[in-house]
Amino acid sequence: MLNKLFYVWRLIATGWCFITFSVGGLLLALFVFPVINLIDVFSPNAQLKHHRAQAVIHYSFKFFLWQMVILGIMRMNVEGMAKLNNNNAKLILANHPTLVDVVLLISLLKRTNCVVKKSLFKDPFLKGAVKAAGYINNDGTEAIIDECAEALKAGDNLVIFPEGTRSVPGKALSFQRGAAHIATRSGAEVVPVTITCDPPTLTKAHKWYHIPSRPFCLTAEVGDPLDISEIVMSDEPATLTSRRLTRYLRDYFTKRLDQFGIIRARA
Repeated sequence: MLNKLFYVWRLIATGWCFITFSVGGLLLALFVFPVINLIDVFSPNAQLKHHRAQAVIHYSFKFFLWQMVILGIMRMNVEGMAKLNNNNAKLILANHPTLVDVVLLISLLKRTNCVVKKSLFKDPFLKGAVKAAGYINNDGTEAIIDECAEALKAGDNLVIFPEGTRSVPGKALSFQRGAAHIATRSGAEVVPVTITCDPPTLTKAHKWYHIPSRPFCLTAEVGDPLDISEIVMSDEPATLTSRRLTRYLRDYFTKRLDQFGIIRARA
């Protein structure tokens, strides 16, 4: 009986958290980001406004995750955080098992940019936040690579999911080449973060209300910076380099997930 009551509680709490996420984004757009713009009204530096908004979102995401932990929905574990502390202009590459992966990563660092899907720029609850933070619109054009490289050169950390979308449970990782192009063009240090969720939830195969039988544990393991110097060669076409680097990144994350006990079918 207690287990059933706790399940119902977690289901209600999960719905509450998703409501607060959307409503919180709207409230930030209506009341907080206009204040930031007012403070910097005479500043020609648009990047400064973006950084202030990114910091607001960082703390908001920390609160959101803390809320989920306090309500008994999840546990959270971050390993190797010291590898990210006080660092800027890092290209943070991560696998993408759950809906809250980007929330987790942005909650770790104040000055963080990311690529977001085009639809969020029209979402009535979240468009104000993504525009204020200067997040990069994934509109499918080649300009995304240049925008990402510029954000890194401006000192932003940049979160990228090489899969482009959430992983499909039980299937081999499938990486797009965008992350490799960004890494080679920007020359930024590449920091891998392996994310696991036990038991699986909020995946591409789960609706938000398909909660597991117990609180899930979301773990992020920050790895050592990747040495891609032997992969990135200046005397060959970029397409060959990006293809080889993409394969390297896919193999890296596949091995890490295997070590965590998440065995996937090989492509």
